[in-house]
Amino acid sequence: MALTNKIGVIVDSFGVGVREGLRKAKDVGAEGVQIYAVKGEMDPDVLVGPARQELKNYIVDLGLEISALCGDLGGHGFQDAAANPEKVEKSKRIMDLAVELGTNIVTTHIGIVPDDKNGPVYHAMQTACEELSRYANSLGAYFAIETGPETAAHLKSFLDTLSGNGVSVNFDPANMVMVTGDDPVQGVKLLKDYIVHTHVKDGVRHRVVDPRVVYGSLETEGMEHDKIAALLAEGKIFEELPLGEGKVDFDAYFRALQEIDYQGYLTIEREVGADPEADIRKAVQFIKTYR
Repeated sequence: MALTNKIGVIVDSFGVGVREGLRKAKDVGAEGVQIYAVKGEMDPDVLVGPARQELKNYIVDLGLEISALCGDLGGHGFQDAAANPEKVEKSKRIMDLAVELGTNIVTTHIGIVPDDKNGPVYHAMQTACEELSRYANSLGAYFAIETGPETAAHLKSFLDTLSGNGVSVNFDPANMVMVTGDDPVQGVKLLKDYIVHTHVKDGVRHRVVDPRVVYGSLETEGMEHDKIAALLAEGKIFEELPLGEGKVDFDAYFRALQEIDYQGYLTIEREVGADPEADIRKAVQFIKTYR
């Protein structure tokens, strides 16, 4: 097996701001970057006019490209019908920004897809995602749901109800291992027609957990990244680990991606750890051993 996929890094994993994070991504050997674009300087309502081209030029001058933007708005995802119009419009603006910066992929969490296909939450999520799928299709873009909150089979059954493939998948094997206990290799095979971006992350599940504890639900509380990071750092339920130290079988995972002819980025995400830069640098080298 010889991987040809480019290696990406989530800029925000460095925790040092966008420009410094971009420089660090280049320094650790990445070829591309994923950037959060929901608030602060990357908010599409803040990054406007000539500033967009200036940032794009800065990234190009570093010899990098954008693998994807992250448009995860947190909270209840698209489970709350009353909140969805505002979230859908914000998601569209993030997709517009992505295309202008040179990528056609925005990754996100949409909330846990419920089992009841006739209930109001499923309907709210389906309606919002159908609108976003049509909009993404009009741009030649993808609004990619990150794996983890539900099994691959259940996610596929939801995606199959939408028109086109504007709403697709950002495949994260560690989320599956840590939360649902799903098999990433089988997940890749099931979702092969939808995968447009991937994360490379490792972890282990210490005990079975209700996904709602991690990702929230409309009946309880919304998803907050700080809460997930705290659970990861605590390490009682599950634990994010450096690549090769957890339960993701990367030999089998990378082989599965090759079998479905996945040509996109392998983007490293590191949400915890005292020295994320060192961990990311090691992760880049880990992936390069498969080349």
